[in-house]
Amino acid sequence: MTKRLIVAITGATGSVYGVRILSALQAASQIETHLIISSSGFLTAATELDMPRSELEALADVVHSDKDIGASIASGSFRTDGMIVAPCSMKTLAAIATGFADTLVARAADVVLKERRRLLLLTRETPLTLVHLRNMVTVTEMGGIIFPPVPSFYAKLENLDAMVDQTVGRVLDLFDVDAGLVRRWQGLKPSRG
Repeated sequence: MTKRLIVAITGATGSVYGVRILSALQAASQIETHLIISSSGFLTAATELDMPRSELEALADVVHSDKDIGASIASGSFRTDGMIVAPCSMKTLAAIATGFADTLVARAADVVLKERRRLLLLTRETPLTLVHLRNMVTVTEMGGIIFPPVPSFYAKLENLDAMVDQTVGRVLDLFDVDAGLVRRWQGLKPSRG
């Protein structure tokens, strides 16, 4: 059975996470991806990755305009396995937390929550204000997962690419997709036998 995941890229720094998630899902079999990129998300991806819009959109099976509130993913009757917002700006977090669904990113997230599907937000901001923290609590109380991309230092990863891949692998684990990117913890002592 084919999985169907929504991936949104918003204007926070860290567009590499959304791009790597799309690349990993493209390499996995039987996963249909639906991509939404906010206008700020395009700007950030172009700035951080020198990646043209066409190249970014080519990573997804279906691309939706953030302005298209009538898109398939704006309805709960369109079945998906969930949604990942990577990176998730504080503006997008606030819209999701308050149900202010004036963009397709916010509306699709609202649909995922109301249908009790998995919503995962790679929130990117530092330091955090009380409003940011309260919005994170609100989304968590609604069933969403707040997943700041924090490096796994215990994995002793060699470089930034490996750190990004570790985070992406852990995100996809939560959707039962093993992309082979995670250096998994084996314990402090090697097992015998």
